[in-house]
Amino acid sequence: MGRVTAPTPVIPVPPADLPGTLGALRAAGHQYRTVKQELRDNLLARMRSGETRFPGIVGYDDTVLPEVERALLAGHDMVLLGERGQGKTRLIRSLGALLDEWTPVLPGSVLNEHPMHPLTPTSRAQVAEAGDDLPIGWLHRSMRYGEKLATPDTSVGDLIGDVDPIRIAQGRTLGDPETIHFGLVPRTNRGIFAVNELPDLAERIQVALLNVLEERDIQVRGYQLRLPLDLLLVASANPEDYTNRGRIITPLKDRFGAEIRTHYPVDLELELALIRQEAALVAEVPEHVLEVLARFARAVRESPSVDPRSGVSARFAIAAAETVAGAALRRAGLLAASDTPQGRPEAAVARVGDAVSVTSTLRGKVEFESGEEGRETEILAHLLRTATAETFRAHLAGLDLSGFTALVEDGAAIETGELVSAAELLRQVGTVPGLAKVLDRLDLGDAPTSEEAAAAVEFVLEGLHLTRRLGKDVTDSGRTVYGGRG
Repeated sequence: MGRVTAPTPVIPVPPADLPGTLGALRAAGHQYRTVKQELRDNLLARMRSGETRFPGIVGYDDTVLPEVERALLAGHDMVLLGERGQGKTRLIRSLGALLDEWTPVLPGSVLNEHPMHPLTPTSRAQVAEAGDDLPIGWLHRSMRYGEKLATPDTSVGDLIGDVDPIRIAQGRTLGDPETIHFGLVPRTNRGIFAVNELPDLAERIQVALLNVLEERDIQVRGYQLRLPLDLLLVASANPEDYTNRGRIITPLKDRFGAEIRTHYPVDLELELALIRQEAALVAEVPEHVLEVLARFARAVRESPSVDPRSGVSARFAIAAAETVAGAALRRAGLLAASDTPQGRPEAAVARVGDAVSVTSTLRGKVEFESGEEGRETEILAHLLRTATAETFRAHLAGLDLSGFTALVEDGAAIETGELVSAAELLRQVGTVPGLAKVLDRLDLGDAPTSEEAAAAVEFVLEGLHLTRRLGKDVTDSGRTVYGGRG
């Protein structure tokens, strides 16, 4: 078996027309700006041009994003506070797009020092000696973002830095910046640094960030380095962690200029938009099936059986959509071509019955109240049925569906299930009065495929069962049989 190697990351190459020396940089009229000035200027430019400021962020336009913009314009470090799966990390990472695309740096500087604003004695001497002939490099904004997931074993050395014993052995003295192996925060100088799940950071380590936020210098091994770091510090935290795993110490919270609360999508349309944007679907999932899953996620989030402090991540609905698509692809892969018209392979189109599998595969994503132990799958199954019934009423209420109930009169039955082909299901149904109106209400178009029509038929049958107009049984082989009155 061949060895699998990870793809080599692509490092952006600076355009050839950028200045190559300090003198050329000055002649081009370049002005030194701090990171926060860069962010402010570029954010204002996007506001004035009408350009999207935070691409890919769904559901925060009128709530969270205005607060983020106010914090950036004010030059504040910020902490995003919210339950899991609310897009905190996605939002933090999107801030990097507000930096200048390219910024000048001193080549070889681990602190990304600006040629017009050197920090260390060595760099200042280098600039003074070479003057306008000093060669400069360029750093892309994608390289100006640093991130650390806080864990209890994170050390001051990881974040701030530590004394390098080898350099001390070479004759350098303590207090010389050249004796320090810098940590992640100083190495993100002139950029954005994010600490995810900040309360998980030990309190003594949080103390190390105090000077970074206020005095903008760092302390290592008991001595202070006067290195005025230039960065935006952003952190994320879950309110539950304040009591369960740790807390943000009061002096550190005080040094953040803004505390911004995030939230889950406030309405169904935003939940659907998030699923459409984020889910990597391997099969077609009709809109009515996506809506069932979006309603399901919202019902789980609001259920009294679920612990509200931990929340139900937006990843729950996204994973549900991907699972349903996977079930549709499995059906298409297992069904023989002889089961379909003209020997055409079954196309992978999800049906509402495929959603049943998510109640067992995704229960680990939900934290239930202690009294519900052993009933997790049952609770999720009930909420899924509720979401399906609500979607059925939302789309098909007031429609004459007597043609479907007539199919099972006189003891007849219709079988469907995970491995029932679209052709087999449609053969059982035949020509049904009202099917065209159902397809129109479900936005499946004037000429749906047989698989899309089968998805619509199964949705109607399940909806009629949930509204007690059809009976339903599940056979030992896993097939679903609709027939008689509910």
